[in-house]
Amino acid sequence: MTPLSFDQITLENSFVSELRGDASGLAGARQVPGYHYSHVAPTPVADPHLLAWSDELGDYLGLARPAGRGPAVAALAGNLVTGSMRPFAARYGGHQFGNWAGQLGDGRAIGLGQVAARDGSRWEIQLKGAGPTPYSRRADGRAVLRSSVREFLCSEAMHYLGVPTTRALSLVATGDEVVRDMFYDGNPQAEPGAIVARVAPTFIRFGNFQLLAALGEIDNLRALADYVLRHHYPELGAPSPDTYLRWFAEVARRTAVMVAHWMTVGFVHGVMNTDNMSILGLTIDYGPYGWLEPYDPEWTPNTTDFGSRRYAFGQQPRVALWNLMALAQALGPLGADPQALRAGLEVYVETLNTTQHELFLRKLGLTPLDPAGDRALTEALPAALAGPQLDMTIFFRQLAHLAPTLLAGDPDEATFRPLLDQAAYAQDPEQAQPTYDWLRRYALRLRREAASPEAIREQMLRANPKYVLRNYLAQQAITAAESGDLTPLETLFTVLKTPFDEHPAHEALAAKRPDWARDKPGSATLSCSS
Repeated sequence: MTPLSFDQITLENSFVSELRGDASGLAGARQVPGYHYSHVAPTPVADPHLLAWSDELGDYLGLARPAGRGPAVAALAGNLVTGSMRPFAARYGGHQFGNWAGQLGDGRAIGLGQVAARDGSRWEIQLKGAGPTPYSRRADGRAVLRSSVREFLCSEAMHYLGVPTTRALSLVATGDEVVRDMFYDGNPQAEPGAIVARVAPTFIRFGNFQLLAALGEIDNLRALADYVLRHHYPELGAPSPDTYLRWFAEVARRTAVMVAHWMTVGFVHGVMNTDNMSILGLTIDYGPYGWLEPYDPEWTPNTTDFGSRRYAFGQQPRVALWNLMALAQALGPLGADPQALRAGLEVYVETLNTTQHELFLRKLGLTPLDPAGDRALTEALPAALAGPQLDMTIFFRQLAHLAPTLLAGDPDEATFRPLLDQAAYAQDPEQAQPTYDWLRRYALRLRREAASPEAIREQMLRANPKYVLRNYLAQQAITAAESGDLTPLETLFTVLKTPFDEHPAHEALAAKRPDWARDKPGSATLSCSS
């Protein structure tokens, strides 16, 4: 199959064809009752040019890498709408920070349609930052370069870590400036604009169902649920009250798997509103995210959330359950027994606990020999990590290298001290004592494994990434890109595609967060405009 230029592909349009669309063409932000989406047109930009492209994703979709400028990049920026594109913005609502926000919708994202991948699967392509829609409220529908770099890099980085996620195909500079008040402190600045082409089987969210249920649009609610079942859960059978129950349980299961992955790689989403929850259990909407560096369950990267820390790392499992309860309430009018929907919530809890435990066992090089003891060992991990404020990524990676030594004999504190020196942000010996105690327990358990030391080490290295997208690294790439230097962006992207490899030439990208980055804007915490 010869790869095609993006402007030459034929897109399918099932969402637009099968659901109710507002075709009024009315300009300006407004309420759009009675519809699933609105027909819109991307707003052209001054000088679209390609900054980054995901070669592997492009190849999977049968797409050729575009030149820096030309028809393909024009289409990726919204300047060229081809004959098979039927651009739309989806209508949805949601709870934001626990409060019902009413109609929200795609305020700066415009779907173009679906492309058939090489394996026959269908993938929707969406332009984020392509201009205003009826759902833009008071915003301009644009995206700045810094947020677009972060979305592009993290979407792909999460995929290569094995975390369920939406993808990113391209990053295109617009040649226009966008005014943003990054920290909402009354200091707006003009910044370079950009557009990310996001890719997923669908971008439908919990909030799509919530808005329809809240406004009593039950026919639209049922049509949307049936559409999702037909196209994304066909294995569950024809729509019926029983099918809706099985579907909700499967959404809950997938959500649990996603959150378990977050919790075992140290990822913090930062803004788990119900409109940012994928109906497919994918990580969606990369805004003020971050990775734990000093281990702290109360840490959030989102400055908007500093007051309540609703979306802090340790709160993510609970918030996802809360969001699923909101989705269950929205699905109630479909005829499913509300009490029966509770079974799906139990699926979430059980799947989360099981998956998280299994992922931690893999990270620790353990097989399930001792269910009760192993559960106690993994449940004691958070306290061991929190005491000396360990860098979760570095700790597990270095533990893999230490495993053969632990298998060789009885370790003492001197054996473990280099590990803590490398991974800890706090150096108080008293804070490290729970970690030493846990490591001794772990070493005893590890010696019960039958595999060779080298096999265990290799297994652990394949389960524990050396590289993750630390915020300060993303900010360095952003700063360079804003000045026209794409080398840091390209280097970081290349390394993040093989995060379990050593990459000896790029050791600096695996280092702990430096002190200068702790409080620097964009290098640790970010706002919702990020």
